[in-house]
Amino acid sequence: MATRPVEITFLGHATFLLKGSGKNILIDPWLGNNPACPEKFHHVSPVDIILITHGHFDHIGDAVELAREQEPQVVANYETATWLEGKGVKNTVSMNKGGTIDVAGIKVTMVSADHSCGILDEGKIIYGGDPAGFVMEFPEGPYRVYHAGDTNVFGDMKIIGELYRPDLALLPIGDRFTMGPREAALAVRLLGVKEVVPMHYGTFPILTGTPAALRDHLGDISDLKIHEMKPGSSL
Repeated sequence: MATRPVEITFLGHATFLLKGSGKNILIDPWLGNNPACPEKFHHVSPVDIILITHGHFDHIGDAVELAREQEPQVVANYETATWLEGKGVKNTVSMNKGGTIDVAGIKVTMVSADHSCGILDEGKIIYGGDPAGFVMEFPEGPYRVYHAGDTNVFGDMKIIGELYRPDLALLPIGDRFTMGPREAALAVRLLGVKEVVPMHYGTFPILTGTPAALRDHLGDISDLKIHEMKPGSSL
């Protein structure tokens, strides 16, 4: 198992703060109205990079405010980046699936996700481009972290595993709006990862998947580590 040169803090739901290569990376910023986010993390500073997997409220709730205040580089698909620019956000970095960019010395690859995407703007849903996941490669190691975004399991996760070889995967398990533990277990096998952090569960009662259920489906993989992180804890 690779040495982990990255500190990963879980802020609840699908929001993570990664510290590596001297940078603070905030993924899917939903803080102030996130019932799972500890109050001390309702405001995060400094933030050097924001990554947005898709435009649903529980993934971009604080993106505009944080981006206006701190002016980090904000990475999103073209449509979401354009929407952010219209809200006064500077330093947007638009990309699309299959592309890899260098963001402050960290390689960021946008990969597929199987979900929907729409941005709630003044009571209307507008098109926010396709949902995605991100593979971040930190030069120390190198060490690779895969944030799957909101997704179902899909066969091309095997390609993500073969092509980008993530060391750790942040995978939704809540069911109903994303894959549940059964599907996430198959995702782990397709990706070939040895470390997993479950996410997007328990925030609301309807998100019923649990890390224990995920473990039940993966008990035959002896060297797999499933990190059940509490909101506010770090790995």
